[in-house]
Formats: sequence, structure tokens, C-alpha cells
Amino acid sequence: MTLKLTVVDQSPVQGLPADTSPVAISVDLAKACDRLGYHRYWLAEHHNSVNFAGPCPEILIGHIAGQTQRIRVGSGGVMLTHYSPYKVAEQFSMLETLYPGRIDLGIGRAPGGDALASHALAYPAQPGLEDYAEQSWLLQQLLHGRLPEDHPYKNLQVMPGEPATPQTWMLGSSGGSAGLAGQVGMKMCLALFISPDPAPPSVISEYKRAWAEAGHEGQPEASIAVAALCADSREEAEYLAAPAVYWKVKAFRQGVREVVKHPDEAWRLRDQLPPSDQVFFDAVLNSMVLGSADECAEQISQVADQYRSDEVGIVTVTHDYKDRLGSYERLAKRML
Repeated sequence: MTLKLTVVDQSPVQGLPADTSPVAISVDLAKACDRLGYHRYWLAEHHNSVNFAGPCPEILIGHIAGQTQRIRVGSGGVMLTHYSPYKVAEQFSMLETLYPGRIDLGIGRAPGGDALASHALAYPAQPGLEDYAEQSWLLQQLLHGRLPEDHPYKNLQVMPGEPATPQTWMLGSSGGSAGLAGQVGMKMCLALFISPDPAPPSVISEYKRAWAEAGHEGQPEASIAVAALCADSREEAEYLAAPAVYWKVKAFRQGVREVVKHPDEAWRLRDQLPPSDQVFFDAVLNSMVLGSADECAEQISQVADQYRSDEVGIVTVTHDYKDRLGSYERLAKRML
């Protein structure tokens, strides 16, 4: 099976180079991945974060699409619970009009930030997740012009004439979104990098079953996304991965958001963690795709086979941008 590789860029705040904007790094990396043959470049959404510099992927998507030639560019994803489905449909229809055949709209239900950010994004209304299913359905119907005749928004125009329609994807890390993605007729990306205990392959089957039961035309399409770091050896990859792993321990186990450490500091601080957090650190590290180009290619192929996916998203966070770029270069040389 020939695999397509996607870059999932969280626009991390790199430790090095310290004087370079994370947004500039995202643009540089996207241009490199366009040349290297990656299939898609997805930009994440985060708010009120010291670690991630991508609060508005829809703007960065347009800029990067204009700086690249052939790679598909999209959101990984827009956190739909904060927004009007109509406005999101307008934004991405405009992007697809400007860059036809190259725009992906991925959505998710996570807040992408803390409670204060969610409150500010919803102001003067109150934030909530209870409408996500309805929002997803409405977004899909607006983009494809399929609202029922008696729907109050039936005569809304997304774009003058025949609106351009991006590919629509639903992102999830568990079975919660699988059935919904199938019901509304979106493609699905299963994030395996969120937890060291990722969702099982049966989630993909659940998605495809929901698609079939809804009677959509065409075939369901699912991809997966993993955390990976490719270096000259397994030992070097583990060393370089430690800052991202330590950050996850602090964020998920202790509720502390910190800047990404240097690998030497991350490994030193790992040994000062409580024993239970050290176990979590090791579990996260062992859940990642790490090693040489050959080792990473084998691991990626194995997980793709396990989940019966022909497309894999790659999330790579390092302290030093050159290590991150080098990882994507090694993977591309071996797999693309």
C-alpha cells in the first residue's frame, strides 16, 4: 500500500531559533513539505497558549496556500463549537475559490484552549459543546447546498453562484466523533497522538458503518495521525522527543503550561517527576513513532495497516526547528 503523508502543524513555539516567529516557521516548513511531496499541510487551532501560535488557522491557510504550489492546505482543525457554521462555510468556500482543489476544512469539538479563552470567544453568549452535532450537520449542508426545503436557512447564499466546496473532515481522538462523522458525511481523521492509549481500530469501522447507514454517496475516507520524530537513530530520536513528552506530562498530569524545554533539561526534569508521572512520561514516549528513517517508515506502515488507512498525519514538535525540519525531510526521502 502506497501511503500519503500529511503534516499536522500545531505552530509550536520553538526554543530555537529564539528570534524567529512560530508563524514564519510554519510557512517555511509548509514550503519545504510542498517540495518534499507531502500530500496535505494541516494547521491546528489553539487559544491563549504559550506553546502554540495558531489561533486562526483560516488566515494562515490562505497565506500558506499562496506560498506553495500543489500541497493541499487545511485546518486540523477549526474548533467549531466557538463559531457560526455559516461563517466557517463562507470562509472556507472563499479559500477553495482562491485555491481550487487544494483546501481542506477539518473541524473538532475540543476548545483548543482554557476556560477563559472559551468564554472570551463566546462573549457575550456562553460557551458550550451541546450544539456540536447540529453545528456539524448544518456546516455540511450549507457547503453542499443540501438544506431541507423547510429549513429557515434554506435560501442562505454561501458564495455567489455555485460555491466552491472544500473537502470536509471531522477530527477526533476517540469513538465520540466517529458515528457523527459518518452520519453527516464527512471524512474522518483519528488522532492517535493525544493519549498514550489511543482509540482502537474499531473506531474506524464504527465511522464507516455510520456512513453506510446514512446512505451517503461515494466511499467513506478515514486517516490517522501520529506523533513521530525521525533522526539518525532511535536513541537520538528519543533524546529529541523528550521536550514534547515532558510538556505533555506537565500539561495533562499537572495542569501546567510551560515553554518547550531543551532536550537536556527535559531529560533532567523527567527524573525529578513523581513516580507516577515518570511512568506517564515513558508511556507517552513509547507511544510515539521514533527512530531512523527505516525504523519510522516501518512503524508508520504497521500502524496504517492496523487501522486500514492509506494516509497518515505526522505531528512533530522539537525544541530546535532544524531537528523538526530534518525529521520531515528524512521521512519524505524514505517514504515519498
